[in-house]
Amino acid sequence: MRRMLAGVALCSALQVQAAPGVAHGLELDICFNYGCLVVQTISLAPEQRAVLVGEMLKANDAASEREQLEWVIARMYRWAGEQSPIGADRAGDYLDLGADGRMDCIDHAHTTTVMLELLQEAGALRHHRVLEIARRTSWVIMQHFTAVIEDTESGRRYAVDTWFRDHGEPPVVMDMEYWKDGGYPDDWNARR
Repeated sequence: MRRMLAGVALCSALQVQAAPGVAHGLELDICFNYGCLVVQTISLAPEQRAVLVGEMLKANDAASEREQLEWVIARMYRWAGEQSPIGADRAGDYLDLGADGRMDCIDHAHTTTVMLELLQEAGALRHHRVLEIARRTSWVIMQHFTAVIEDTESGRRYAVDTWFRDHGEPPVVMDMEYWKDGGYPDDWNARR
């Protein structure tokens, strides 16, 4: 428990470092090996940043922006996996046990939040804003963390959770209340 809380504290202390404007590349800190035990800076080229921003700017409303986020966040994870061992990460916590680059929900929540903040700072999030990492508790999983966005018009909040899927697959973007109640991707997708 202390290690988990220390990891969350470390995650909140880490910042994204991005140069303004699409013409510049960027650096961001990702973390892995459970509880943000290892922090590594990855770099994205100006062309990669332009691709991400361009994809996000295709969204005309909040719903389409959330759909674009799924593609963009997955792409950012794949690029990060080319420069770090996080490509070894598998869904949940047990399929990659012991692998260098494995990620628990703390690692995912931090890394995804950093990615979302990067998009926000680039002006690519026009219908949402990034909030602090959220936590839920349940009987099945003692506690679970996720990145969070809020629809700027409706105020509705959404979990952006990459932990449920293998490395580089699109995150689950689901209603925050459903997520807090212990919702899982298959159940959420069936309800949509």
